[in-house]
This record gives sequence, structure tokens and C-alpha cells, in this order.
Amino acid sequence: MNEASELTREAVTGTDSMKALRFHAAKDLRVEDVAKPPAPGPGEVLMRNWYVGICGTDLHEYSYGPIFIPTEPHPFSGAHGTQILGHEFGGVVEAVGEGVTHVKPGDRVSVQPLIMPRKGDYYSDRGLFHLSGDLALAGLSWHSGGMAEWALLNDYNVEPIPAEMSDEEAALVEPAAVAVYACDRGEVTAGSSVLVTGAGPIGALTLLAAKAAGAVQLFVSDINDTRLGFMKEMLPEVVTINPSRDNVGDVVRAATEGGVGCDVAIECVGNEHALKACLDAVRKQGVVVQTGLHPHDNPLDWFAVTFKDVDIRGSWAYPTHYWPRVIRMIASGALPASRVITKRITLDTAVSEGFNALLDPAGTQLKILIDLTK
Repeated sequence: MNEASELTREAVTGTDSMKALRFHAAKDLRVEDVAKPPAPGPGEVLMRNWYVGICGTDLHEYSYGPIFIPTEPHPFSGAHGTQILGHEFGGVVEAVGEGVTHVKPGDRVSVQPLIMPRKGDYYSDRGLFHLSGDLALAGLSWHSGGMAEWALLNDYNVEPIPAEMSDEEAALVEPAAVAVYACDRGEVTAGSSVLVTGAGPIGALTLLAAKAAGAVQLFVSDINDTRLGFMKEMLPEVVTINPSRDNVGDVVRAATEGGVGCDVAIECVGNEHALKACLDAVRKQGVVVQTGLHPHDNPLDWFAVTFKDVDIRGSWAYPTHYWPRVIRMIASGALPASRVITKRITLDTAVSEGFNALLDPAGTQLKILIDLTK
């Protein structure tokens, strides 16, 4: 960038500050005044953030981090150390840089937060951007994140939303995309029977995505009865199972055709017992999808994998081209993502009323949104 361009960027934005929630260390999140992002350069978009969700990844960083937050400069983004959190967010475009044509100031947008080389990378060259070895993420390994008043992103990170979609729903596209991709990996289709282990936000959205894909039998397991109650309120037809009282596989087999088990089992916890329950409950030649992130090695009954002739598939994030599709699903009502919201808070209360509330073992909250307009 030449000197004139740099002066123009400074003139547009001045030296204003903004409020942001930043990660310093485990159990050390601070709401601070930081520099507002500069005016957008070529291929960049400056947006005013409106709503951001607190993700399980954010909770893990708060509890045990840094995990995904780099301690050394990221190989692509260069980000490291203190980080603005938040990768589930949406807002309104304030300014666009040269060459940006698909959005304009005033457009409401949802953020696709994956950031990576656009070419010259084996996977990116094949359109598999989410598998790039140099993958960065807004809100974890980028200079901007959703838990701030403003964000500066690449043009490919923002997708316009239609009038039919609410501002809150724009912040739910990212976790919904995780759920839709998990169902796609499991080949959920019309008439499928599906077990989801884990009644957290991703598990809840996966149930909704499975129903949108045509699944007609839905099961969910969790050791928290409060969260199972949320699932029943959200989808009255779902069969809820508490594995501390009942054997998941036995319940699923008893309810499925021929007593053989479900077609697809999707693990949304990152828990070894939940994955074993999936393998037990799925029918022969069924599919087990691993969506939750496991913190350590998980011993699995590989004899059962072979004997049952099942497929076990990972499901990492989502292809970046999913955004228009997931937006259509939510805006049309086919995937009523807003049903998972249980609380709305402000940035100033994000730690006490958000992070700590979600870590409460009682599990009285599901998805908490931070309202950045207040």
C-alpha cells in the first residue's frame, strides 16, 4: 500500500477506539478499549458487528487456553497472543475496499470466519478451503473478531442476508453450517433415522438440520436432563435418552425398523462414551459422524466397526460455499435456528452472564448471544 492510500485509510477512520472482549490467558478475558480497525483496503470489508454467539470453542479457550489461539505468529495471518474472540457473528457493512462488488455499505451480512490462502495451497486450489493447512479463523487467529464493535474482514468472509432473516439469525449461520455439514457427511436423507449424542447448541442444530434433510426418526442423548428438556421443547417428536439411566443403543434399536439401530449417528460432544454409544446404536452399514473435538485419544471397539461394516467419518467445520445454502435454509424456516437461543446479553456482562453461565454444570443455558448494539 502506498503512502497516499495509508493516509486515506487513517483519514476515513481517525483514531477512534472500540470496545472488545479479548483473550489474555485462561480465565482471563477482558472488555477493553482497543483501536478501531482501519478503513478497508482492496478486497476488504469493514463491518459493524451486531450479534455474536458464544461457541464451545470460545469456552474451551476461556477454560484451558490458549488452544487454537496461536502463541507464535500464525503462518498465514500472523496473529498471536491477545485475541478478540468471537467467530459466530453478523452485522452491517460500513465500508468496502477496492474490488469488492458483492456487498455494499448498508448491507446486512453473516460472517463466514475461515481465512486461508486462496490459491497456491493444495486444498484451496481444489476449493476445499476449510482443509487448508494454513487455515486461520476470525475470532481466534486473526486481527478481528465478533466480540467487538467493529471487524475488518476479507470480502469472501461476508455474505449478504435477505430481508427474511433476522439480525440474530445472521450470527447463527456459522454453527448451523457445522450442523448441516455433519448431516451431509452422514448422508442424512428423506426417511433417515438419526441419533445425535450431545444436547448442546451444535447437537440441537444438528437435530434441526437432520429434520430439514428429511429425517423422520430423531434421537438425542445427554446426561443433562435440563438440556434434554430443551430438545423436547424444540422438537416434540425427538426421543430423548439419558445414558446415565438407559442404554442408548437399546433405546434406539427398540424404536427402529427391525430393531437394527439408526441409519446415522452423529457425535456432537467430543466424549469417548458418546462416540461408543454412536457405534453401538448405528445399524450395520450405517454411518457414524464425528463432529465434536476430542481432547485425547479415544479407544474404540474396532472389531465392532469391522463386524458392523460401518463408515466412520470426520466432519471438520464446513465448506465455505455453504453460506448461501444455510442462509436460505434459515430464512425460509426450514432450519429454525433461533430456537436454540436461550439468552441475550451485552458485551460488558459477557464473562459473568455468558461464559460462566454456559460453564455452569446445571446446563440451564443453550445458546447465548451477545448484543453489540447496546
